[in-house]
Amino acid sequence: MRPNVEITHTLQGRIKDFAEERDLTLSEAYTELLEAGLDTLETQDQQ
Repeated sequence: MRPNVEITHTLQGRIKDFAEERDLTLSEAYTELLEAGLDTLETQDQQ
């Protein structure tokens, strides 16, 4: 189940820019960013 998360307009704009720069759909951009963030957090937890 996917959560219904409210984000700021500024953050949404940054994600849209990220998607456009990399020729991704908005869904692909969210997935890529979430996975990268989780990988970073998991790496920090292991240190």
